[in-house]
Amino acid sequence: MALPGLGRALVSAGKLNQRAAEDLYRKAQSSRTSFIAELTGSGAVSPSDLAHTMSVAFAAPLLDLDAIDAQRLPAGLLDAKICADFRIVVLSKRNNRLIVATADPSDQQAAEKIKFATQMGVDWVIAEFDKLSRLVEAQTKSVTEAMENIVGDVEFDELATEAVSADAAEKASEVDDAPVVKFLHKMLIDAFNMRASDLHFEPYEHQYRVRFRIDGELREIASPPIVIKDKLASRIKVISRMDISEKRVPQDGRMKLKVGPDRVIDFRVSTLPTLFGEKIVIRILDPSQAKMGIDALGYEPEEKERLMDAIQRPYGMVLVTGPTGSGKTVSLYTCLNILNKPGVNISTAEDPSEINLPGVNQVNMNEKAGLTFAVALKAFLRQDPDVIMVGEIRDLETADIAIKAAQTGHMVMSTLHTNDAPTTLTRMMNMGIPTFNIASSVILITAQRLARRLCPNCKAPLDVPRKALLEAGYKPEELDGTWTPYKPVGCSACNNGYKGRVGIYQVMPISEEIQRIILRGGTSLDIAQQASKEGVRSLRESGLLKVKLGHTSLEEVLSVTNE
Repeated sequence: MALPGLGRALVSAGKLNQRAAEDLYRKAQSSRTSFIAELTGSGAVSPSDLAHTMSVAFAAPLLDLDAIDAQRLPAGLLDAKICADFRIVVLSKRNNRLIVATADPSDQQAAEKIKFATQMGVDWVIAEFDKLSRLVEAQTKSVTEAMENIVGDVEFDELATEAVSADAAEKASEVDDAPVVKFLHKMLIDAFNMRASDLHFEPYEHQYRVRFRIDGELREIASPPIVIKDKLASRIKVISRMDISEKRVPQDGRMKLKVGPDRVIDFRVSTLPTLFGEKIVIRILDPSQAKMGIDALGYEPEEKERLMDAIQRPYGMVLVTGPTGSGKTVSLYTCLNILNKPGVNISTAEDPSEINLPGVNQVNMNEKAGLTFAVALKAFLRQDPDVIMVGEIRDLETADIAIKAAQTGHMVMSTLHTNDAPTTLTRMMNMGIPTFNIASSVILITAQRLARRLCPNCKAPLDVPRKALLEAGYKPEELDGTWTPYKPVGCSACNNGYKGRVGIYQVMPISEEIQRIILRGGTSLDIAQQASKEGVRSLRESGLLKVKLGHTSLEEVLSVTNE
């Protein structure tokens, strides 16, 4: 059995034999307690002896917590939940590093969690586990009680006075000092600084948690007192222009936050009634993403050339497909930004518009008022358009009008939720669109996924067996030994070895042969085989190329693509 670093250090120091350490570790796993708690609780090693052994083994200073004034310890540098989970106490901050007391300096998970939460390095100081536990519990209890008392004294009217103004971004400097307001503001700023795409506020029976989606992965960030859930939901709903009295049905809204002298970030807000309150998800909409340029999205040269050729044509339909959160909107807006010139009339219909692009006529859907995609499209065709973007083709009526627009001299762009490019065509057939209309209007389909990008500072070569590479999809001639896959490592500049995301694309132009397959009612398999003959890479093949170029890991590509 592989012992954790703490167990190995004790065995090496002669404080425990291998068998006893393994038994204690096995017992800790079965009872779901920490190994260090099992060690000290069973009496196998005293907290004092353990602290001295760790100090020597890891060359870290030893501190008696009884000698410090707990009231003078810094507050707010690290979330109380992290301190409680890992039994650690922040002693001070020096430059960009935290001095943290721990009983287990071998705990890499704790170090990574601290780095992620604070974006600072960690210097360990060793303390006795029993004293550390008492101090952590006392701090956690006092923080929770203080928060509950403060929140309990605040009426919602005090929180909402600023929020009802016409533009929350203009009033950012006038925010109240109420704890719920400050907590929400901190979460939004933290999410923006951590490059998160979404914030999840989730109420449960006995807890309330906040999670950020960073590089496609959800991370728990905070666990505030559950008593704030209703006031926090009301605060968000007020500044997002929602009905605060309606808690039985989902609602959608928007809000803004000023993050610099000339930079305002939009947020799309969605509420959902759950068993224990309203779950709220806030999507961060950064307009600068659409202006990064197509090269920043991760298209390979031949894929970029195919896409540019398609969108520069005077008419036809370009479709972008993929699951929710795969970057379809950013890809479409990047294309629109390229086409956005004084001589081009561009209109978009979305539900809702996520990115504001000056020079583009953007329309939000309002089904209650009768403004649907189909109605907006009919109106666009009377507005002398050159380029039309439809947020999503959801039904036959919308598809029918979009196809007719593409056949009558307009460039039409839209999205569909399908797994890859070939299945998009069969999905359109299943929707009831005649095959001759599909073949004569669709000129290119791009399927895409987002994979986490390896951190350039800490990625390391990985020795993968040849058989595993062949099973992943590489051809024998590609394994010539001139390249090596990389693995994530993790450093202070990234999130567990990854930093940012890179697109994986299948860019499939509709050739004459593919048109013939569509007209005779061919399957997605027939279309995929023909596309492959024409040099179109599948999503898996595009992902494997990204591994070969060192942009992402093989593990990440296998998790986001199917073969």
